[in-house]
Amino acid sequence: MNRRYRKTVIAGNWKMNMTASETKKFAEDIRKIMPRAKWCETLLCVPACNIPVASKAFKDLRISVGAENVYFEEKGAYTGEVSAEMLKDLAVKYVIIGHSERRQYFGETDQTVNKKVHAVLNAGMSPIICVGESLEQRETGITNEWIALQVKSALFGVPADKLRRCIIAYEPIWAIGTGKTATAEQAGEVCSNIRATIRSLYGARVARSVTIQYGGSMNEKNAAELLAQPDIDGGLIGGASLVPEKFVEIINAANQE
Repeated sequence: MNRRYRKTVIAGNWKMNMTASETKKFAEDIRKIMPRAKWCETLLCVPACNIPVASKAFKDLRISVGAENVYFEEKGAYTGEVSAEMLKDLAVKYVIIGHSERRQYFGETDQTVNKKVHAVLNAGMSPIICVGESLEQRETGITNEWIALQVKSALFGVPADKLRRCIIAYEPIWAIGTGKTATAEQAGEVCSNIRATIRSLYGARVARSVTIQYGGSMNEKNAAELLAQPDIDGGLIGGASLVPEKFVEIINAANQE
């Protein structure tokens, strides 16, 4: 982490978990142990149907509410989709875009990710842009090239003044939900290369202001080591964000001196 130039952000991604009633219970439980705010910004990205309940439940807990997905069109005949303006009207501040599960199961491409990034930025919210490589791509030795392409595609047409609202989340696909985790050095190297890619596009001053998260199975046991890397500025947390005690331990790791 480097708090001098950029904010530390710990974000939970609940995926397709938690009902509205379970969300209320989570808020009640975490209220008892939530640490006082220091340097770490905390948010939970919840299923769309839980956003109103979560916004109310977390209002006084220093936890912002984010969404897990968005559609890039403003409105229209797109049954089942949710627009950026709809999310903004619910006081959503962050939106996850391009998660590997969206790419794998729902056919999202670098082009649709780019459209969603623009939709979120135009609505005044912040996108959490996910990038990552498969095990095959890592073993082939093309990790950095692959992720640089994803970053460049996602940010195409994004001006520097809006880039400051973007978060990049590095999630090696081979480490999501598998129990495997990149070593701190591996994760730090890729995040450093992501920043170098941004530097090549926007210059050093802008690049050092962008928050880059690690999201490949970060948990309460490995968070401190991962966050000690200079270019890892937070985490996009999956399973551990569903358990108040584990999530708070990660927040505490991000708030350490």
